[in-house]
Amino acid sequence: MALSQRYRLLAPLALVGAAAIALTGCAEATPGGGNGDSDGKTTIRISGGITGSEAEDLNKSFEQFTKDTGIKVEYTGDKSFEGNIVTKVTGGDAPDIAIVPQPGLLKTLVETGKVKEAPDSVSKAVDENWSEDWKNYGTFDGTFYAAPMLANLKGYIWYSPQKFKEWGVEVPKTWDEMISLTDTIREKTGDAPWCAGFFSDAASGWPGTDWIEDMVLRQSGPEVYDKWIDGDVKFTDPEIKEAFDAVGSILKNPDYVNAGFGGVKSINSTAFGDVAAKVADGTCALTHQASFLSANFLDVKNADGETPTVDPDGDVYAFLMPGVKEGELSVEGGGEFVASFNADPSTVKVLEFMASPEFADARVELGGVLSANKNADPSLASSEFLQEAMKIMQDDNTTFRFDASDLMPSTVGSGSFWKGMVDWIDGKSTDEVLANIQAGYEN
Repeated sequence: MALSQRYRLLAPLALVGAAAIALTGCAEATPGGGNGDSDGKTTIRISGGITGSEAEDLNKSFEQFTKDTGIKVEYTGDKSFEGNIVTKVTGGDAPDIAIVPQPGLLKTLVETGKVKEAPDSVSKAVDENWSEDWKNYGTFDGTFYAAPMLANLKGYIWYSPQKFKEWGVEVPKTWDEMISLTDTIREKTGDAPWCAGFFSDAASGWPGTDWIEDMVLRQSGPEVYDKWIDGDVKFTDPEIKEAFDAVGSILKNPDYVNAGFGGVKSINSTAFGDVAAKVADGTCALTHQASFLSANFLDVKNADGETPTVDPDGDVYAFLMPGVKEGELSVEGGGEFVASFNADPSTVKVLEFMASPEFADARVELGGVLSANKNADPSLASSEFLQEAMKIMQDDNTTFRFDASDLMPSTVGSGSFWKGMVDWIDGKSTDEVLANIQAGYEN
């Protein structure tokens, strides 16, 4: 299993301010200047699955670090990162650092024997800047390997506040109210209200796993969710089938999807990020996606040909998918982890920087993302939406669970589960899909 323990990640009540981390020699250092070693690299290569404008912003986050240290950081995004990184590492083509989006995949990398144990300085930084639970996600068999980087909150329903006002509808407070909202929008517009996209190259299908995870958490609660991660609740058990049935009432209903793209099967050929443009121009009324979709709106245009405003009264905004009962706030999220494949002094300095609130602030300020670093400054988030999302993650009353598929073994979480969602949308029966996903544990 990716992790054998059950975790409840409860963010702190409030941020405690931007506490400085002692990045040993960071301001004065030159490449290779740390730990008495003069052979440090002048360029550190980082690889990950972050692409497009987000990759550009990630590279920009290191600009001040490079000025301070002389160490150049080159991040390269790979859309097929999840499918390629293990082969590259085992084949001797590992980057200096990898940004890994799933603890399950991280565990697989650790099992290659190529991932280095995190330096003490990085371990200390994580102790100061994250909850113990976040550190646990990067720890295997008692050894800490990878610090968390950015975070995202999942389970959001994106919509147009202006359209809601035009239609005379409100944000729903329960699942049943959301289905009624869907019917009302269809009656008023004559079109399918929902759009969805599962296409993500080698990672196709993952947006569907988020849907299922949200439903398991909302319908069956955190205890069942934790048992599901641990393997004590199987995919073929009634609780998981119930979640598939609920999600299917939307995603497999031709009256409800796929606004702006086609029928149900077009979900698999639609890139997950492309839904942003349809929500922005009013073609799509509702879509389910994590907080990071806010970054995609920076690259599209609204109906007036302008960059859409992400605001409660603007072009687009989002509400958390409601639970079965009103007032319940159980959410899931995800994040990336920073693993290294050498102990070069320059690599260590980059790792130290990436575990600091200074890195989190630099990246958050560039827009479109948030961080779970408790000493990062949430006021730097680029929108009211992202600031609210950070507050939710910090609220002690929020029941937070890490993305289930990210915690499952990679043969399931990023394997049979992803593939199963694609097969399900293509028309395979729920029972057959659930059995095939469960079979991933035998691989």
